[in-house]
Amino acid sequence: MRLLLWRHGRTTWNEAGRFQGHADPPLDETGRAQVTAVAPLIRALNPELVVSSDLQRCRDTAAGLELPVRTDARLREIDLGGWSGLTGAEAAVRFPEEDRAWRSGQDVRRGGGETYREVAERAGTLLDEIRAEGLPAQPDGLIVFVLHGGTARSLIGHVLGVPPELWWHFGPLANCRWSLLRLAEGGFRLSEHNAGPLLVGKIAAAGSGLSEPLLPSQGPPTESDTEPVHLPR
Repeated sequence: MRLLLWRHGRTTWNEAGRFQGHADPPLDETGRAQVTAVAPLIRALNPELVVSSDLQRCRDTAAGLELPVRTDARLREIDLGGWSGLTGAEAAVRFPEEDRAWRSGQDVRRGGGETYREVAERAGTLLDEIRAEGLPAQPDGLIVFVLHGGTARSLIGHVLGVPPELWWHFGPLANCRWSLLRLAEGGFRLSEHNAGPLLVGKIAAAGSGLSEPLLPSQGPPTESDTEPVHLPR
């Protein structure tokens, strides 16, 4: 089987560098243009099943596929509790100890929310249930999860058997880009990470009227996406 993890298009909070968590800001104009550009490429892969987080930014991204879509709350972004809606600078002031722990690579429960390990467990349970249904029916059939950056990273680490303290080594998915996992003998392998058409950024920027279009992998990441980890040397 193949499992494609597709992150939602850009939102107003992504652009502002705000942590989202379970909050539900909508796609912005650039995010909608990203979906328009990328969705036909994923639809052409003929997925057997599409499952989306129940949050609006993912549901609206999945709708671009024009295919039947299941929704499941287990694909939601990590619950960030009191961090939700804050910028990185604001979170550092309000939650200094949690911020220091997070930046040192600890899987800390920020703002009273979840840990990444817990996110991986709920998303992994969903994947197990789908496989127990006998899906995909074809040996190389494709399942698409439309989800969030933190959830994607957690699920990748979980299915690959990577220790949670090393999950931050997987760079964050840019908006509307994907990772592809392939199940082979012995388990899953990561075939693609942060993949997508190179012109998506330019297409999206042209649609949004931005003066300086940027490729998704080359644009400056927001603090809420980068999760900067400063490990002791």
